[in-house]
Amino acid sequence: MKDLGLYVHIPFCSSKCFYCDFISFSNIDVEVPEYISYLIKEIELYESILEGYRIKTIFIGGGTPSYIDEEYIGRILNNIFKVYNTDRVEEITIEANPGTLNEEKLKAYMEYGINRISMGVQSLEDNLLRAIGRIHSSKDFYDSLDLLRKFGFNNVNVDLMFGLPGQCIEDCQNTLKEVIRLGVEHISYYSLIFEENTLMTKWYGEGIIELPNEDEEREMYHKGIEILKNNGYKHYEISNFAKMGYECKHNLFYWKLKPYIGLGLAAHSNINNKRYWNHNNFKDYYDKLNENRLPIEGEEIIDKNMEIAEYLIMGLRLVEGINKREFKNRFNVDVENIYGNVLKKYEAQGLLYMDDEWIRFTSRGLDLSNVVYVDLLV
Repeated sequence: MKDLGLYVHIPFCSSKCFYCDFISFSNIDVEVPEYISYLIKEIELYESILEGYRIKTIFIGGGTPSYIDEEYIGRILNNIFKVYNTDRVEEITIEANPGTLNEEKLKAYMEYGINRISMGVQSLEDNLLRAIGRIHSSKDFYDSLDLLRKFGFNNVNVDLMFGLPGQCIEDCQNTLKEVIRLGVEHISYYSLIFEENTLMTKWYGEGIIELPNEDEEREMYHKGIEILKNNGYKHYEISNFAKMGYECKHNLFYWKLKPYIGLGLAAHSNINNKRYWNHNNFKDYYDKLNENRLPIEGEEIIDKNMEIAEYLIMGLRLVEGINKREFKNRFNVDVENIYGNVLKKYEAQGLLYMDDEWIRFTSRGLDLSNVVYVDLLV
């Protein structure tokens, strides 16, 4: 049996954040029941394809999955448990926003087997939350975390952002220190990225908002790393930190280029040397499923050269880097035989560290990782 990661997309939320470019929709609650019914049909269509696979991780993302009624989450998971081999599932994550959780939902989540909650907090400064279009407050986060602990959830991730409009270095440090004080098991610490067709990008282009400069943004990142490491969090991926044993197992499937299936609107899959993605609008998604066909919009064959390049790029996201022996076992060739010149060039520039066993980014290399990635793709 091969291990598999499973992603489920719930494209509904109460309000679209100013920086968000994910496929998500607000104020269309009437669409939820129909979407869930079609999602379950997609689950069933994968039954024969996933023979020989066992699900190791399930990640319910969005949108805001905690926004919809808990009964829908139960229907999704019950069908996954019924159709697929889930005897060895180790981690079931659901994304949640502060203010969308209540006792009924958490009691149900626990009964469904959900054992990891990922909360989109971003900041504990209410003025910054308003500036990026978040509709929760810092108090909502405290209340939600109290509820999670009350119901026995002991694997909680908090998403935080830096480089926000009006944010200073002290804001970042204060938020990090407070989240650490509260004892959450995992912290994702992301830089604001401008995506096309978002309000944030539009406002920045028009000069309406002002951001920290590049030096300040980098200091926010490096000071954050220092604070987290000094408080017992392992820096295991460029933007992710965990207490010992609480690394996100599902995301490690992506970073280690293991197979995964994505269910739902616009979800991506990577399995059997093929990458494909679902339709990103309800009509096309529903039409394909009405024909008893998977709702796939496009696909790409991953040849060996592409797989090797992606393995290196994703593997270098991990702070431990790439194990040379594992690379050779997977591809039957030494990594230096393919990328020796590129690797030596960036080792000489101080961006990569290499020894007999490992290849990894240096601290400076993490800041300039895109430069290396471009060379690996040439």
